[in-house]
Amino acid sequence: MVKDGYFYAIGFGVVAAGIFYLTSSPWLVAIPVLLAMFFLWFFRDPTREIPSGRGMIVSPGDGVVTEADWVETKSGSKLRLSIFLNVFNVHVNRSPVTGTVTLCEHRKGKFLNAMNKDSAMLNEQTLITIDAGEYEVSFKQIAGLLARRIVCNLKVGDRVERGERMGLIKFGSRVDVLMPADAELKVSKGDKVAGGSTVLAVLPDVDAVAMPRAMGA
Repeated sequence: MVKDGYFYAIGFGVVAAGIFYLTSSPWLVAIPVLLAMFFLWFFRDPTREIPSGRGMIVSPGDGVVTEADWVETKSGSKLRLSIFLNVFNVHVNRSPVTGTVTLCEHRKGKFLNAMNKDSAMLNEQTLITIDAGEYEVSFKQIAGLLARRIVCNLKVGDRVERGERMGLIKFGSRVDVLMPADAELKVSKGDKVAGGSTVLAVLPDVDAVAMPRAMGA
């Protein structure tokens, strides 16, 4: 459970107590109680089985793959995947690879619908780049129409493990992943993915035999 869930739940619990004190109506109390239960559920943080094996790139978030294509960047051609998180998905984000954080940059912006292609450039977002040694992976936490707060617990110089929790985006959002163009894609548009456990791609010149391990709370 992410601590934010407790804050929201306690807040609505106080509201429920106040309503009952003033009205003694169980029907009116039911509304904040249900909201408190929703936030406890929304901020869930399940344990995931993290694949181990060199060259594997895992999903940084839960959701559905909405784009999978090649794009041109300043550093050359890259494979880009976009993952849409709706309000019912787990919103805890995880590192896609093991390595050292070389860039962590927050950019203010708009709050367009995360399904809008322009959201990747115009919306509020945090860009993180991780040097995995033999290759580099970047990913963005992108705010959506309802998501108004991005949480990133990383800073430049941090060492992270594949599947390690690194932040969250609240209430519907999107994550984009940029990886080497020669990565062998393991998912397709429309696939559902789970943060930390679904392998998005594998570098073809790196030994990548999967051996699941648990990444606990």
